[in-house]
Amino acid sequence: MRRRIVIGTRGSRLAMCQSGLIANALRVLGPSLETELAVIRTTGDNITDVPLAQVGSKGLFTKEIEDALLAGEIDLAVHSMKDLPTELPEGLCIGAVPKREQACDVLISREGLALDQLHFGARVGTSSLRRTAQLRAHRADLEVVPIRGNVDTRLRKVREEEVDAAVLAGAGLNRLGLAYEVTQVLSAEIMLPAPAQGALAIEVRENDAELLALLTRLEDPDSRAAVTAERTFLAAMEGGCQVPLGALATRRADEIVLEACVCSVDGATILRCTAAAAFKHPEEAGFKAAETLREQGADALLDTLR
Repeated sequence: MRRRIVIGTRGSRLAMCQSGLIANALRVLGPSLETELAVIRTTGDNITDVPLAQVGSKGLFTKEIEDALLAGEIDLAVHSMKDLPTELPEGLCIGAVPKREQACDVLISREGLALDQLHFGARVGTSSLRRTAQLRAHRADLEVVPIRGNVDTRLRKVREEEVDAAVLAGAGLNRLGLAYEVTQVLSAEIMLPAPAQGALAIEVRENDAELLALLTRLEDPDSRAAVTAERTFLAAMEGGCQVPLGALATRRADEIVLEACVCSVDGATILRCTAAAAFKHPEEAGFKAAETLREQGADALLDTLR
């Protein structure tokens, strides 16, 4: 029986925190288990001076970790699922989707102002095309300023007045114990999150039956169904994590209900729809949403970015 599990992770404070959560959960399941975090630097970590939307590569934050997993250098990988491409390398699978954290984006404002209270022309930091588009759609007067870096770096840029506010994923702040920094949780009506935002993916080798059996105990079926719907939509739209589209699925009784959008970068056009499917077949909601938005002209918006 396995006694030691090596977990591949990026080296940021948030990535280490997330991987630490999984390591702790595994030790609870098997008190005799030893866990080790192996830090792996990814392409996305090495590119710090260019907006990710300009890099245009899938797997920026996952490829090197997946290579290590395939090579047997690590036993599993913990990813922010929104960074994980919808097509996994042959031989790998998502062994578990733990209970999802908050999916929504949040606003961090230096003066404690909500989005609608920011002064005319306020500078709001984000490098996400999806966030940029929805910010501009809600308030065309805002100046969206590209900022990259880890959570601490983005918070510092707000404090040091490089920007008046910034938009971040609420899940990361919650996991780092920084929820007190949040000025406003941005509703799905204002800003649909990235597909699978707030969820973790535990990636393993398909032939590792022992570890797969253990990971079933970390699985949250509602979270798995929701991200399946969202990632199916993402794949159907042939979008990567830097494409301006959003998706959020929730369980309602025996259904999965998916809200989805495709945006023009300037925010002038936001196409939205809602699709539902049986809980046991969440991918159908993703396909339906993609079909509906294509009928509304989504491909024309996305073609300008491909």
